[in-house]
Amino acid sequence: MSEELKLDHLNSEVRKDIIELRTKINAFQSGKMDEERFKHFRLTRGVYGQRQFGVQMFRTKIPFGKLTTAQLIRLADVSEKFTNGNLHITTRQNIQMHHVKVGDSPAIWKELGEVGVTAREACGNTVRNLTASANAGIDPDELFDVSPYVQASYEYFLRNPICQDMGRKIKPAFSSSDKDSAYTYFHDFGFIPRVKTENGEEIRGFKVVVGGGLGAQSIIAQTAYEFLHEDHIIPFMEAAIRVFDRHGEREKRFKARMKFLVKKLGLEGFMELVEEERKALKNKIYKIDRNSVAIPEPAPEKTPPTQQPNNIDKYNLWLSTNVYEQKQKGFYAVQVKVHLGDIQAETARQFAAVVKEYAADDMRLTVNQGVLLKFIRKEALPHIFNELEKLGLGEAGFDTIADITACPGTDTCNLGVTNSTGLSTILEKVIYEEYPHLVDETNIKIKISGCMNACGQHMAANIGLHGSSIKKKEMVIPAMQIVLGGGVDENGVGFIADKVIKIPSKKMPDALRLLLDDYENNANENEYFNNYYQRQGKKYFYTLIKPLADITALSETDLFDWGQNQQYVQEIGVGECAGVALDMVGAIIGDAKEKILLGQEALEAGAWADGIYHAYSGFVIGAKALLLSQDKKCNTQIGIIKDFDTHFVEAGIFTFENTFQETALQINKNEPSEDFAKKYLAQSSDFVSKVITEREKQLGEDGKDKLVIDKYYKA
Repeated sequence: MSEELKLDHLNSEVRKDIIELRTKINAFQSGKMDEERFKHFRLTRGVYGQRQFGVQMFRTKIPFGKLTTAQLIRLADVSEKFTNGNLHITTRQNIQMHHVKVGDSPAIWKELGEVGVTAREACGNTVRNLTASANAGIDPDELFDVSPYVQASYEYFLRNPICQDMGRKIKPAFSSSDKDSAYTYFHDFGFIPRVKTENGEEIRGFKVVVGGGLGAQSIIAQTAYEFLHEDHIIPFMEAAIRVFDRHGEREKRFKARMKFLVKKLGLEGFMELVEEERKALKNKIYKIDRNSVAIPEPAPEKTPPTQQPNNIDKYNLWLSTNVYEQKQKGFYAVQVKVHLGDIQAETARQFAAVVKEYAADDMRLTVNQGVLLKFIRKEALPHIFNELEKLGLGEAGFDTIADITACPGTDTCNLGVTNSTGLSTILEKVIYEEYPHLVDETNIKIKISGCMNACGQHMAANIGLHGSSIKKKEMVIPAMQIVLGGGVDENGVGFIADKVIKIPSKKMPDALRLLLDDYENNANENEYFNNYYQRQGKKYFYTLIKPLADITALSETDLFDWGQNQQYVQEIGVGECAGVALDMVGAIIGDAKEKILLGQEALEAGAWADGIYHAYSGFVIGAKALLLSQDKKCNTQIGIIKDFDTHFVEAGIFTFENTFQETALQINKNEPSEDFAKKYLAQSSDFVSKVITEREKQLGEDGKDKLVIDKYYKA
């Protein structure tokens, strides 16, 4: 670690993260660490490859989007110092910075760690950022504030051994009410508050849904519990993640999400496996401190410089779309529309100054790429509007049809097929200029993703688009796949959109006009867009838009993508969320040895359950290494465990008192006691030692290791 990076003032965990990151970077840059192994490591530290060569995207992990003014200012300062000066708000209530040099990432970690912001497990096969309704704590419809439950879950799973090397990511969400503004229905875990009375006492709990997800195969989450006691939600998540880690697919990346495991096993079968894991949990119940996330103090009462808005008509529209009274009477929330989720550093600093003067120091990033401000007094609203207007943040239409969600697409993402940001800008212009009467329409949402992976959440939109292409002889035309009928209705029921038709990207403004004109002319009075879509049917809309799909008479500019002045060239890279692509058996054995060392550290700290899980990982990774040496598939952990018995125990190469399966799966047959932890880790350590010896026999005199095929590695 270089001397100029002073870390003594940081807490031990943050310090360890930074030192480890710098060490791995040095090993990679000196050629001592393979690029793919380094990629797997840096992803779980928030460093993600982007389209432009030699630079990375740096993603922070901000649970439920809670941000203070000091944190926003530090993020702005860091973005100017190390990146292009732009802060990008994501649909998972995070902030991303682009064009980061990987060597600068430890310094970024240090500066953000000083204000309590981390990037740990912001990317990679981990429990990702936990999202929640931005208005949690002030929502007039909420039964209770879900913020403490989200914070507790975030803290519990951060750096937790059970979710460091999963087959794919896990995304949880907490909604403040039945309106499901957090979109729990398309998450791996979703939680909606419930209250019941027993013996005159109010009992808190949650409706729990599992196995939802967007992407190429979108699935609505299933109800696991109509009511799960508040003290049981974290143990349930831990048990379910253990099941996902052991039984989830790893070879086929597109089948590696929890939604496919729940579908494969059936909800009942999945829940049975969850129950089998209960015994191994270090916390059978986990009591959550309801006061861990305090309701913030309003800014000191003061007379604003003016109580007159500069533009009364625009102000009145802004009031109707961006402002509402909180459940705390007399205080108002202001929802700030941020175009494309992008804020330049200087704008962010000036914005933070306004917030500090007139709002609570508790901003919330929103899932539609905006910012929510709290505890604003009514008399301050005109002044805040004027200040936001100066900063370009005073646009009306927050979370309406005019507030289009769009991922960065081909601007920075390797997976982007077509440009989503340029199209978003054009479509918003169409609405503001040609349909101004719809700027307050909250029941139609437009969302755009640059590819089918749904970072822009297009499958959860009434009108959704994802990047695609159309071939015309030798040419490739940038296109958008139109999906219709997704989103959450007035009763909180979630819908996945239907794929309707693909058209050239440059035809999308005309397609939007067709859809809106048809809806306005033919829908029944007060008919929800999705109800109208269902009534008319998919074929009706296909026929309506089909003329725009004609590619026989395209102009030259129709062959350009939005924001380009030349013919479209499709450039699709490889996404990095799946981790490493290749390795050597010896390096995998090194991973097993590392798990044993981590297990020993955990036992020294008295963390018996953590030590046990590291020992379990040592068993699995050690067995995997030898199976790969014989070209055996390793697509699930449970498959590895069973196959090791078949190919090594039954063949007489290894012996156990019973079987390898029974030895390894002691993990869910025993309480996580000190005695069992020590015994189990010793067994795992002994096994890994024998794996090393067996591998040495396999290599013989030449000592050459074996390259492993990518699809077999990840389990």
